[in-house]
Amino acid sequence: MHRALREEIRDNLLSALREGRDPWPGLHGFSTTVVPQLERALIAGHDIVLLGERGQGKTRLLRTLVGLLDEWTPVIAGSELGEHPYEPITVASRRRAEAEGDRLPVEWRHRDERYAEKLATPDTSVADLIGDVDPMKVAEGRSLGDPETIHWGLIPRSHRGIVAINELPDLAERIQVAMLNVMEERDIQVRGYVLRLPLDTLVVASANPEDYTNRGRIITPLKDRFGAEIRTHYPVELDDEVAVIRQEAALVAEVPDHLVEILARFTRALRESSSVDQRSGVSARFAIAGAETIAAAALHRATSQGEERAVARVVDLETAVDVLGGKVEFETGEEGREQQVLEHLLRRATAETVRTRLGGLDLGLLVQAVEDGAMVVTGPQVPARDLLTGLPTLGESDLYDQLFERLDARDDGQMAGAVELALEGLFLAQRVGKDSDAEGTVYG
Repeated sequence: MHRALREEIRDNLLSALREGRDPWPGLHGFSTTVVPQLERALIAGHDIVLLGERGQGKTRLLRTLVGLLDEWTPVIAGSELGEHPYEPITVASRRRAEAEGDRLPVEWRHRDERYAEKLATPDTSVADLIGDVDPMKVAEGRSLGDPETIHWGLIPRSHRGIVAINELPDLAERIQVAMLNVMEERDIQVRGYVLRLPLDTLVVASANPEDYTNRGRIITPLKDRFGAEIRTHYPVELDDEVAVIRQEAALVAEVPDHLVEILARFTRALRESSSVDQRSGVSARFAIAGAETIAAAALHRATSQGEERAVARVVDLETAVDVLGGKVEFETGEEGREQQVLEHLLRRATAETVRTRLGGLDLGLLVQAVEDGAMVVTGPQVPARDLLTGLPTLGESDLYDQLFERLDARDDGQMAGAVELALEGLFLAQRVGKDSDAEGTVYG
């Protein structure tokens, strides 16, 4: 049975909703905002443009649309446009269908092959998206007036599939004009040819808000062709921010939950800071890169110091600040203060995490031990075992055990990280001192 593309997507979406399956795996924080709008647009059969700042998951959202296609679909073997055997649309395919009838060879195409993605760049041409005359086909003896001399572009080749254009405003306006008929009347105009091809294509696009994207704009007639314009956003809830980091970060070492929470709070604080250019936004990639950086620092320490397990600790957060500053655009008046802003907001994120994770735990005995002259030495190259053996004794108190239980710390690396979090919290609360240099950090 042959179904139009929009019917296929609608039927599969409604089927997933009836069965209680999640059609949008891997998306966090959109369930009550973006996803309902997107589902209504797909049910209505609309072309879609997603508007949002960088790192809000627009591309990932577009790629999940593939899951709404049938897993396998038949196509005419050798067809350039992947036409359905029952619905050939090009001259060559119709001729083959008439000549071969039931013997027309058929291939099966997987849904992953029915999704095409193009990053819009200023040098993108009409030939890239729509098509152009192929001189090789002309050289074979065909006349210039023969429609079969056309080399099809990305959009016609996405017939019976989805074509996604990232950063749509970056397309030159004359290229956007070439898309108008394709999206509305389904006409293909190439070098004077006017071909009435009933293209069955869903066009989706992403763009930054126009008040930020000074490089270009979506022309008004093209905006009118999109049936749905949906605004994306950064995760509203902290748990969604953490889930994105856990899902996307490629970690080479263990990063405990409290460190991921610090990075999530740090990212959210940057998005609220008046020192940061909020028109640019602070991408989710900031926190993801931060998690990967502190994991790399942990693996570096474990390798150089001979530790069996690489576990990230609070001391590794400083390495993330050192390399991530370039991913944030600051307001003009903050020139020269970028490092201070980052360090201040990281301290605030750490303090909030300590209150959340260690609230109600009495660390008074540890504070008293420090006041009595004990010092705890740590640093990017201090092994976990050395840090733990250097801890002050607290008599018969089980404070350390309570701390480790609170943070689910079971091995040396995790326990050293728990102690560092507690000490950093005490320092930020101005209950103990801290002295840091290139060699390491001393709490005392």
